[in-house]
Amino acid sequence: MMRPLEGLLVLDFSTLLPGPLASLVLAEAGARVVKIERPGRGDEMRSYEPRVGEDSVNFLMLNRGKQSIAIDLKAPDALERLKPLISIADVIIEQFRPGVMDRLGLGYEAVRRLNPKLVYCSVTGWGQTGPKAQVAAHDLNYMAETGVLGLSAGADGAPVLPPVLAADVAGGTLPAIINILLALRQRDLTGYGCHLDVAMGDNLFTFLYWALGEGFTGNGWPQGGQSLVTGGSPRYQVYRTRDGRYLAAAPLEDKFWEAFTRIIDLPEPLRDPAAPVETVKAAVAERIAARTADDWRAAFAGQDVCCSIVATLEEAVSDEHVAARRLFAHALKANGGEIPALPVPLAPVFRPVATRATAPRLGETVDPMLSV
Repeated sequence: MMRPLEGLLVLDFSTLLPGPLASLVLAEAGARVVKIERPGRGDEMRSYEPRVGEDSVNFLMLNRGKQSIAIDLKAPDALERLKPLISIADVIIEQFRPGVMDRLGLGYEAVRRLNPKLVYCSVTGWGQTGPKAQVAAHDLNYMAETGVLGLSAGADGAPVLPPVLAADVAGGTLPAIINILLALRQRDLTGYGCHLDVAMGDNLFTFLYWALGEGFTGNGWPQGGQSLVTGGSPRYQVYRTRDGRYLAAAPLEDKFWEAFTRIIDLPEPLRDPAAPVETVKAAVAERIAARTADDWRAAFAGQDVCCSIVATLEEAVSDEHVAARRLFAHALKANGGEIPALPVPLAPVFRPVATRATAPRLGETVDPMLSV
């Protein structure tokens, strides 16, 4: 079966995570992706630890199945050398601060004169315009300044350091992919590409829909540890078990709450929605702490209660459901061996059967379309 993006050429000027992960998804869907890297060092991610052979495992995971061209974008002849590829490319992804590509002669206005059909995607932290457009930041900063981090209160009330790079992936990568595909569809209708301004900070607000609704309607701005999904309810909590494991309990709806409280034998008065929240939380915590994780796993098995034992990552990747879904069926060839490839959010129908691919060595691609 032909993959949906076969025949498309993507030039990826980005480094690190948001842009490269976006182009990885496009590559997995069939696009030809050519990384444009600086000579000598390449993508900054190549130098990260741990390493597998010459490159970091981070780089290998994010750049499977791509090609690499090493070129100094500041060189006087860089634009001339890239013109043959730009003229036939379908998509450009870049991740520099606003204005950098313009100064290199590779900004949208310059390249669209070469190729009006080009979809040009700029991924930045704060967007192409606005007071923060030139401010340097990382994932943690975007979550801090958009209010996301402030809603993640720990036991002492301090924000909890997130283990996932939500701004990069959910605010950068995924919106970039969505808008690139929309722009390609628009190009089918109009014959012209466009410039996409993807701002990670902007896109994080989407995930706070419930909090924005509370604040904008005058019900009060939610605080960490106080709202329904931030720790303010016994129906959405993490409880410690007797053996030091944790139970993630999310019996939000009444039917789930009724089943959950029956199984843990919570006293009838505390099952009432009008019961004091802190009293109920303490009583539930006491009951969960009385038994081991395995005890609770067995007690909740086959029951509609929306409860899970918190898994380690090692346990999660070994889960029988993950195996049945063949989530790690694709392989990444590296340093003479293989490791599972990074799963990407593509429906199975859009991906080939299990494949084995490598990430490119720096500058390995000798392309007849690239002037030398």
